[in-house]
Parts: sequence; C-alpha cells; structure tokens
Amino acid sequence: MQITVTVNGAAHTREVEPRLLLVHFLRDELRLTGTHWGCDTSNCGVCVVQLDGQPVKSCTVLAVMADGREVRTVEGLAGAAGLDPVQQGFSDKHGLQCGFCTPGMMMTCRALLDRNPDPSDTEIRVAISGQICRCTGYENIVRSVRAAAEMERAARVEVEEVQA
Repeated sequence: MQITVTVNGAAHTREVEPRLLLVHFLRDELRLTGTHWGCDTSNCGVCVVQLDGQPVKSCTVLAVMADGREVRTVEGLAGAAGLDPVQQGFSDKHGLQCGFCTPGMMMTCRALLDRNPDPSDTEIRVAISGQICRCTGYENIVRSVRAAAEMERAARVEVEEVQA
C-alpha cells in the first residue's frame, strides 16, 4: 500500500506492506532510530511516539493506520531555539541512565505537558505508568517533568511580561 505520513513536520510517501508496524516504518524506512524497539508486546513503552498529538506505542500501530496523519518522534522535539524543555529537564535532573526508555518517556511526558502544563507527581506517574525504566527508579523522571513544567511556566511569564 502507498501511504503518506507527516513525521516531525515533513510528509513521507512510501510503499509499505500492510502488516508493517509503525516502529519499523520509522526506524527502517525513514531511518529515525530515536524511536526504540523493545519488547514487541506493548509492555515496555520504549517505542512511544505521538500520533496526532497522542502518545501511542508504535509497536502496536500499523504504519497504514498512520496514513494521512501526523507523527512526532523524539527527533522532532528539539527546535531552532534548542532542546525542548522535556529534553532539558531530563538532562538537568538526571531522568535517564542507560537512555533506552528515554525517547518514549520524553514523548509521553511532552504529551502530558501539552494537555496539563502543571501536573502533580501522581499525574506524572500515571502518565508514564505504561512504560518501564529499569535504571532510574522513576523519581528522577518525575523530577525531570516537574523541571520541564517549571521551565515552560517561566517562559510563559517572560512572554507575558514582554507583551505587557
């Protein structure tokens, strides 16, 4: 089947097998290897990307299901101004160790902050509950998301002050 998927703002048209998973489309067809492939059973969550702004486990989504839709991967987080606050928070607060789960965690956390700019620790833990990290014990991940939320709040205040 021919599909066209917008990934990180760029449209990509490819011929794919109907059974091709989105994770393999991203990694093998588009060479976007920031999306990791882990358990292949949807248990670990390392393959999380955003599909139309919602976090999904790309090992459970067929590439053809993304036809005509928007996908955002970890490669799409940083912008011209630098790292996304989620990326900066993970760096500043040591929200990663081996880094294997980190891209998926970041995509889930970005989606959380997009819909809830001031989540509680419980809300952060619930958001990442479908993902497994074997290294950090999650506390630093929670701290990372709180730091990202604080950065975004500070940036909003700065913009409001400039506009006033």
